[in-house]
Amino acid sequence: MSAPSLWAVARAQARRDLRLVWRRRGDAAQPLLFALMVVALFPLAVGSEPAQLARIAPGVLWVAVLLAGLLTLDTLYRGDLEDGSLEQMLLAPVPLAWLVAVRVAVHWATSALPLVLLVPLLAELLFLPGELLPLLLVSLLLGTPLLSLLGAVVAALTVGIRRSGMLLALLALPLFLPVLVFGAGSVMAAAQGLPWAGALLLLAAGLVLCLVLAPLAAAAAIRIALT
Repeated sequence: MSAPSLWAVARAQARRDLRLVWRRRGDAAQPLLFALMVVALFPLAVGSEPAQLARIAPGVLWVAVLLAGLLTLDTLYRGDLEDGSLEQMLLAPVPLAWLVAVRVAVHWATSALPLVLLVPLLAELLFLPGELLPLLLVSLLLGTPLLSLLGAVVAALTVGIRRSGMLLALLALPLFLPVLVFGAGSVMAAAQGLPWAGALLLLAAGLVLCLVLAPLAAAAAIRIALT
């Protein structure tokens, strides 16, 4: 019998992951609620003046998305480790890096993409100028997949450690900070009339690099953790 094609395996893996997300849809909604609470608390802390909120809106929205994404990183491989599926992925007739890439794509589509779709509503709460919203969305569409790929590597490094939530956050935050700086910085630069395209180009370059290297690094880390 011939080995299954990469795309057939990817479809099967994606269907399985989406079914698991649907069964735990309450947990999948937690990042959305967390981001909404973070954005809602900022006006209470710094005041409700529209001009002041508009100045800090890009940074607040990016921080809310980044921290909400951290909530789901520990579950990226944890369920597969506990039920033995992770060992089966090692024995699959396709490269482990390919399965990791599919897992990261589903993770981004079910956790980060809903946050990006929620951003226009959150931007209204912070009085973000309408002309900056498209740039903010572009920066998030470039930055959130990059965060998911970097997070997949860190989660793979800690997959064999019980209660690794705090360690995972400590390891991930230094990698996430440049993405936050360039993502929020591009929007804030545009708000001040400064050049902003360079920051987006750096995000795009980082995304292309991580698309190639992050699944390979995560797969190597999983093999190390399970041997």
